[in-house]
Amino acid sequence: MSRVSKSLKNAKVGVFFFTISIFIQFFSRKFFLDELGDDFIGLESTLRSILGFLNLTELGIGTAIGFTLYKPLYTNNQKEINKIIALLGVLYKKIGIAILVIGIIISLFFPIIFSNTQFSLFLIYFVFYTLMCSTLLAYFVNYHASLFGADQKGYIIQKYFQSFHIIRVFLQIIVVIYYKNYYLYIILELLFSIIYSIILRKKIRQIYPWLIINYKKKTSVIQEYPEIIKKIKQVFFHKISEFVKGGTDNLLIYGLINLQSVALFGNYFLVFSKLNSLIMMAFAGTGSAVGNLIAENDKKNVNKVFWELVSIQFFIAGFFSLTLYYTLDHLILLWLGEKYVLSKIILILFIVNFFMTQITATINRFKNAYGLYSDIWAAISEALINLVVSFTLGSLYGISGIVAGTVGSLFIIGVLWKPYYLFKYGFEKSVFVYWKGLTPILISFALSCLLVNFCIDLFLSTNNDMSFINWFFYSCKVSLLIIFIYGTLLYIFNKSFRIFWTRIKTLLKTTFKLN
Repeated sequence: MSRVSKSLKNAKVGVFFFTISIFIQFFSRKFFLDELGDDFIGLESTLRSILGFLNLTELGIGTAIGFTLYKPLYTNNQKEINKIIALLGVLYKKIGIAILVIGIIISLFFPIIFSNTQFSLFLIYFVFYTLMCSTLLAYFVNYHASLFGADQKGYIIQKYFQSFHIIRVFLQIIVVIYYKNYYLYIILELLFSIIYSIILRKKIRQIYPWLIINYKKKTSVIQEYPEIIKKIKQVFFHKISEFVKGGTDNLLIYGLINLQSVALFGNYFLVFSKLNSLIMMAFAGTGSAVGNLIAENDKKNVNKVFWELVSIQFFIAGFFSLTLYYTLDHLILLWLGEKYVLSKIILILFIVNFFMTQITATINRFKNAYGLYSDIWAAISEALINLVVSFTLGSLYGISGIVAGTVGSLFIIGVLWKPYYLFKYGFEKSVFVYWKGLTPILISFALSCLLVNFCIDLFLSTNNDMSFINWFFYSCKVSLLIIFIYGTLLYIFNKSFRIFWTRIKTLLKTTFKLN
């Protein structure tokens, strides 16, 4: 199967399952908030954020290992692959033990951290340790799954993971409606994680029968790969930065405001995080495909693929950003109620953060494929800017100030620094090539914002008494308008987008056998 075919299969399977999962999660969110309460959902989100902090001890091992696997997979060097996976197992088991120990230590302070909550300490400990056990399975049981991702078979993981997720959420809804039991609600997560781990392990044995699950020389294999250890140390700081950007907001909101605000923030965060994840599913396999492409050392093709991905990612970022601006408040109002609708400035900050995340995704994809992690100072700076600005502005302006800190740090490091670093040390070109190529795309988006706003004000006026059906048709009209205006302008101003559109037309003709 070709690199493009694998990427398409990853995308199709990932988007299909994830779309179903998103609808179910949005459907279930209303039940969980109504039946379990804002405070419990806020508590669960806070505990998950603490576990996210503990996962920093993973040190970016998976990322570094994935980068190292590209070449032996390309050359089908099974002996080398076995050694690298064995190294992953050694490191992951050590990290799993570290997470367990640190988690126990942090939990000793729960009586102080959660002194103002209405929930018993027993429940808090039960939720935390159940979620932690579920997390640890990835380190002790199914760490071999990293091979699927590097080998462009991520669709296998998604197929099983999302299927189990969907079934689990349905059972949790039943438990919540009929029993309103916090313990049963949480224990289902651990139960399904165990079943998922067992099945995934069997699938690994089936697809890679030559893979040595229990490698005998595990300790000595560490000494054979000093380059991987070096990469792991570098990626660690980037992982810290990623956690601070996406994992500390819940903790800051709880610390500076309250648990209920964590739940309010969580509704918007759910929308944007799931949308980000859905887009990642659509691009599933492209990271490993880019890694394999770079391994071939065809610079002309690398440059061509880079600009195509940039144009596609910009179109996706612009389309969803504009659509969400005009439709999300109405959805929150219909979905959860008026008290869950946050201010317009918070919505705009969420959208800006989403937009920048998307337009920098291609930069990150190529940066990772080249193994460029030595800009440790950038990762530390991004984390510090985020924390300082979020804490300062959060103390003054609440949720909007906390999100502003995330936006500011992403702009300085993600938008301004990372392209320079990739072009200098990866492509070995001037970063002005990037900004020159980006200029027509940025002009297309700016013009689209003005034209879309003008057309919506003139032709698509709306009101707050909208029903779900009216919202659906309104959203369709807005989406089609944005696609027409933004897509047309990008097609006119950007050559790479025209190439992408030609590929889409060819694919549609082939798929549906059109003349």
